[in-house]
Amino acid sequence: MKWEGRRQSNNVEDKRSSSPGGGGTSSMGTVMMIWPLIRPLLRTKFGWVLIFLGVLAYMNGFNPLSILGIGEQGSTQIVDQAKDDRQAAFISTVLADIEEVWKETLPEYGIRYKEPKVVLYRNATQSGCGFASAQMGPFYCPADQKVYLDLGFFDELAKRHSAPGDFAQAYVLAHEIGHHIQNLQGTLDKVQQAKQQWGNNSVKANALQVRVELQADCYAGAWAYHAQKRFDILEPGDVEEALKAASAIGDDTLQKKAQGYVVPDAFTHGSSKQREEWFRRGFQNGDLRECNTF
Repeated sequence: MKWEGRRQSNNVEDKRSSSPGGGGTSSMGTVMMIWPLIRPLLRTKFGWVLIFLGVLAYMNGFNPLSILGIGEQGSTQIVDQAKDDRQAAFISTVLADIEEVWKETLPEYGIRYKEPKVVLYRNATQSGCGFASAQMGPFYCPADQKVYLDLGFFDELAKRHSAPGDFAQAYVLAHEIGHHIQNLQGTLDKVQQAKQQWGNNSVKANALQVRVELQADCYAGAWAYHAQKRFDILEPGDVEEALKAASAIGDDTLQKKAQGYVVPDAFTHGSSKQREEWFRRGFQNGDLRECNTF
């Protein structure tokens, strides 16, 4: 993907150095971060035992918070700062492209684009939707209209899911911004109301969430179509990178890798085939009307 030497967005909040384990936080900062986890433990004898065992483990060289991805041992040493900063610059540039495309395109559909923020962090942080950790992967929070992203996710995408490449990363960000567009449309509110009626963990609720995620994939494809026309960003193999990433994080692929079998009723993001198909649909002509998954 051609991205260097172009405008970077001002809508990036870089919290990498202030995140627990990110190299710049104090022990008090870590305590404040994990206080919502500690407070319930103080109410029971069993909780006090867990705290005691945690302190004992810490004194013997093991950080129990690493189980939650907080303050992982050696995390500051294993981060290649130059590579990390380059990825941050890349995300900022892609975000600028996304802003340009949607500010120009969305008014055609009666939508005024309000620019969201992207929060870069390491290991853990607080979001408007509650505690956020690297294990959650990238996500969009409607409450504060921000995307939360630990750049380490892209290493996971490349190594664990065999989906490397800069345009694979651009697809991930465009997908999350797709949720922001759904928020501006009022789609997320309607979906949440329906899910509450059915019960958030019901089969119907899962199926509705799949439609949300597939529409965001389609919006990501539509962004890629317009970005290519406007900025000529694509290089050979870029679209294949995005499709491979979409396939790698399909529910059936992830379930089979994790447990050896597939449970369609538990899908929340769609199958690999569906995710590829909806990205392709958006990329075909960039028309958001083709992205109606409901």
